[in-house]
Amino acid sequence: MQKKDQIYLKNLINKFSKNIVLDKRKYPLLENAFSSEDILSGLKVLLSQKITMAEITKKFEHEFAKYIGTKYALMVNSGSSANLLASFALVNPQKKNYLRQGDECLIQALCWSTSLWPIVQAGLIPKFIDVELNSFNLNVKSLEEKITKKTKAIMVVHVLGNSSNIEKISNIAKKNNIFLIEDTCESLGSKYGSKFLGTFGDFGTYSFYYSHQITSGEGGMIVCNSKEDYQLIYSMRSHGWDRGLNDNSKNKIFPSFNFINSGFNLRPLDIAAAIGFNQFKRLNSLMKIRSENRTKIINKLTTSPLWKNQFTFLHASKKVRPSWFGFPILINKKYIYKKKKFIDFINKKGIESRMILSGNFMNQSCIKLYNLKEENTLYNNAQEIENRGFFIGLHTKSISKKLLNYLEKNLLMIEKI
Repeated sequence: MQKKDQIYLKNLINKFSKNIVLDKRKYPLLENAFSSEDILSGLKVLLSQKITMAEITKKFEHEFAKYIGTKYALMVNSGSSANLLASFALVNPQKKNYLRQGDECLIQALCWSTSLWPIVQAGLIPKFIDVELNSFNLNVKSLEEKITKKTKAIMVVHVLGNSSNIEKISNIAKKNNIFLIEDTCESLGSKYGSKFLGTFGDFGTYSFYYSHQITSGEGGMIVCNSKEDYQLIYSMRSHGWDRGLNDNSKNKIFPSFNFINSGFNLRPLDIAAAIGFNQFKRLNSLMKIRSENRTKIINKLTTSPLWKNQFTFLHASKKVRPSWFGFPILINKKYIYKKKKFIDFINKKGIESRMILSGNFMNQSCIKLYNLKEENTLYNNAQEIENRGFFIGLHTKSISKKLLNYLEKNLLMIEKI
């Protein structure tokens, strides 16, 4: 594309952007996530008319693996699909020591639906573990206590950019010959020690949904270090065929239609890859802005004349360098009876809020439908986080003093509501 064409398209994008009202709320979970360069990257692919998965996807995968520190990365159409691939890889007969139906997989009670359902869909039995109240992440002591001879896999969910001791969890998994999947959909860019989250287990999964650390609208990535695992998920992503993996031109008339396994169609579009890749190039700066905004909000609230310890804030666990996603808040117990009225109030004031993940997933009606609840088992911390918790947005543009004042005035009104 010639430079003059790029300038024309950028001007066109900027013209339309001025007229777009994405969210009328004062403080949505995320403002406009896209730059003109992001949209231009997608437009170039669209104008080429080669919109399906191709070279840009491969380039994004290569650069993602290099950045995150794994040998392989595979892009898919969502973080949920990445979890689906990881779970079904564990039960695939092509994988050494593959899991059988009825084997158990441990997962925390504070999770997202598509962290859990791929486990069930793959024929494994989920067993739930409580989380740490101070990190929102898996309780390592409870994990150790829950492991039995039936435990064959662990699904760790790195919540909102934070983590518990993933190094210890990884060592526990290796010691017990247990597969480990890291759902890192909310934590792209977070590190534990010197390693990125998502690189400690057999598979790491990431999401590029709109409000996440980077976005391609929809999209995700799955990473691993084993060539065998990579070839497995590669074929499973696209119908179970080996197109792009092997050269069968000598023994087949139609070498592109050689099916070597079961599979899905979880491929991304090159348009999504182009947008996501362009955002990925500035991941570090987006992380920095979010971290700075978080610090500004906490400082504004805690130094306010209205501050009376209304809230507790999530802080990074030991050895974690977080890539924050959202701004989670726990309402202190003195005010907990006001939660519904307070959430209604801030939503009316245009401060968008939501629950932390899906809350204590044991309370979701689908748990009863699939008979997954263990009798006489409580998940006290997950329940407390659901009872006291909510989160608001953490934007990728520097927060203004005006918005800080607005948050201060309305969030700290909980005492007077």
